[in-house]
Amino acid sequence: MWDEIDDVLLDMDGTLLDRHFDNYFFEEELPRRYAALHRLSFEEARNRLMAMYRSVEGELAWTDLHYWTGRVGLDVVALHRELDHLIDFLPDALPFLRALRRRGKRVTIVTNAHEAGVAVKVAKTGLDRHVDRIVNAFEVGCLKMRPEYWPACQQLVGFDPARSLYIDDDEGCLRAAHGFGVAYLYHRSKSSSQLAPEPSATFHSIEHFSTLTDI
Repeated sequence: MWDEIDDVLLDMDGTLLDRHFDNYFFEEELPRRYAALHRLSFEEARNRLMAMYRSVEGELAWTDLHYWTGRVGLDVVALHRELDHLIDFLPDALPFLRALRRRGKRVTIVTNAHEAGVAVKVAKTGLDRHVDRIVNAFEVGCLKMRPEYWPACQQLVGFDPARSLYIDDDEGCLRAAHGFGVAYLYHRSKSSSQLAPEPSATFHSIEHFSTLTDI
């Protein structure tokens, strides 16, 4: 398989980095801070925020940290920095990135994350030192589950879909990549160190990257 691949496209959160940070931040810590600011119960604050998240799901605003700062009245970027001790690689991510380097593959992070969030996570993990490029959705102009994302991303990166491998924990993003013709698609079933794996019914799921490095 590897002889047929030039480019490896990797999601960031939930594929390389532990999604526990994002889950905790948006489902626990931000509702707690929002509740204190607006004198709400935790449950009411959480329900309000979940409704806000759903209202822009799939749009750039969904991951725009500056947008959420305006919506909730809290400095969301500063809170990311405050909690950066929770940001980390999934256990098998660094060995996989090193294996890709040894194979001479070009590695690009394609993430829906906002550039401010990417900056916090790169500062904490040094992720940028292990890849050739990080492309955030705001550079492309839409999120990865949109079909228009992939031709626009190809223009930026210059990958050949027929000779590319893409790994993501989001099935919607994988479906869009499949529609564009990306040849090798894998679903990352173990997105959080705190949750059980959730295999895909549609795509070939991997819990550990060693499944691929052994091929």
